[in-house]
Amino acid sequence: MNDSKGLDMAVPAPVRPLPQPTLASAAFWMAGADGGLRISRCGDCGRRFHPPLPVCPSCRGREVSLAPVSGKAVVVGFSVTHQSWLPSFPPPYVVAVVALAEDDRARLTTNIVGCEPDAVRVGMRVRVRFERHDDLYVPLFEPDLETEAAEGPGPLPAQREVRSALRPMASPHKYEDRVALTGVGQSRVGRRLMADPVSMAVDACLAAVADAGLELDEIDGLSTYPAVSPTGLSEGGITALSEALQLRPTWVNGGSEVPGQIGSITAAMLAVASGLCRHVLCFRTVWESSHAALVRSGQWEPAGGRATGMFEWRSPFGAVSAAQWIACNASHYMHRYGVGREALGAIAVTTRAGAARNPEALYREPLTLDDYFDARMVSTPFGLYDCDVPCDGAVAVVVSAVETAADRPKPPVLVEAVGTAILERLSWDQDTLTHTPQSFGPSAHVWSRTGLTPADVDVALLYDGFTFNALSWMEGLGFCGPGEATDFIAGGKTIALDGRLPLNPHGGQLSAGRLHGYGFVREAMLQLRGEAHGRQVEGARVAVVTSGGGVPSGAMLLRNAR
Repeated sequence: MNDSKGLDMAVPAPVRPLPQPTLASAAFWMAGADGGLRISRCGDCGRRFHPPLPVCPSCRGREVSLAPVSGKAVVVGFSVTHQSWLPSFPPPYVVAVVALAEDDRARLTTNIVGCEPDAVRVGMRVRVRFERHDDLYVPLFEPDLETEAAEGPGPLPAQREVRSALRPMASPHKYEDRVALTGVGQSRVGRRLMADPVSMAVDACLAAVADAGLELDEIDGLSTYPAVSPTGLSEGGITALSEALQLRPTWVNGGSEVPGQIGSITAAMLAVASGLCRHVLCFRTVWESSHAALVRSGQWEPAGGRATGMFEWRSPFGAVSAAQWIACNASHYMHRYGVGREALGAIAVTTRAGAARNPEALYREPLTLDDYFDARMVSTPFGLYDCDVPCDGAVAVVVSAVETAADRPKPPVLVEAVGTAILERLSWDQDTLTHTPQSFGPSAHVWSRTGLTPADVDVALLYDGFTFNALSWMEGLGFCGPGEATDFIAGGKTIALDGRLPLNPHGGQLSAGRLHGYGFVREAMLQLRGEAHGRQVEGARVAVVTSGGGVPSGAMLLRNAR
């Protein structure tokens, strides 16, 4: 049964993916029966927070219960969805993050209804209304015209300074000094290759081992991201590769809860630095493009059932893509700093120019700023060229003990510092709004482990799942201040191949293809070894690499031995 009232008639009412209530969240989803919104509240300090947690995020008190709130809120980030992400959830519709009037640290991802999508703006005052599905009540928000008429637009949450929470180095002895990147390899990369992902992983791994001048029997560790994944994001993990190559590792690692996709390489460094391994083979395989084609053709049955995990709080509102989540932060950034899409466009055009120099890149056709602004919208403020390119391919990297580097055929790439610190909530909507979450913590951490500064970086390989990701990393790493990227980029001059900070000279994920983090490590290694033919940054000695489009994320500072 659906008791929603007055939903917009311009498009059919959506058939929502319903949440799977858990023991912790069931009371929240059922609390709207009387039309009132209830949010977790700490009985010790009074803080309200969302989603439900057993411990207060402020005082760590355990006296937590659901308590009623007014249902009034302020839109602090939003995106008008134009892409059809779910067949039963027709666009256009608005995904928004709203901050509750009682405590703007308590936020909900939701839909704004009862008005035209183009009428939604950051600072808009809204109030809750519920859509009933049997015993579940999905909270939506509509314009609160009376409150806005009386009080004006709502306030934005204060920006939280996170760097002060950074811990000092636990030891003066850096594990980074004990390792080197000695080999790198890549499989064929393309769109809808319909190639066995394990075979692509094998191709990349064999190439990396050969590049390092090693034999397979010398590999004593394996590390990958994200291990097993059913949606085109993995070859099957450690088990699949070890079986294919009949390896005998001393140590293995696989999983997604690491500091970005390159967190699997960081884990390998720790294994080598501890003396557990001498040569760890790290690998990452994607076949998203083929997977999507198989789903569309009916040859692959997509997962079904109710929304669980983080999607419990997003899927009911049609917010199933990172494009939508990150777009909410981008809209907040643009509103707070009073800028448009010019910096995002410059990033897209610059990376396409880099791809034109890279014969391996998927999209090499010229792209102008006019092309960027004329392209169809996907999820505002992101258009087609703000989004990276799903593809098929694999990349592998060998992490070796530094004392073995002199025996390798290629010059080693040394690790100056790694940034892994978590200083923000691991949430897409409950903490950082101005930038992508986890841009600040790893960035502060990486600089705390080195005497180098942003001025020493010769080439930046910054994660660009969306243009706003790269912008967030640029500011998070301190190449410019918060809100200053538009001026810093200067229409693309600063980030060009011959600019002050060459950005993703291979084309990045926006034009070369989404190899999900590992492609940036490979490009950094090629640049620092002087092997980035046709796109080489002259005199490149120091490179910064970041990975992660949200939470968690990581950063890495690499240098050559010259």
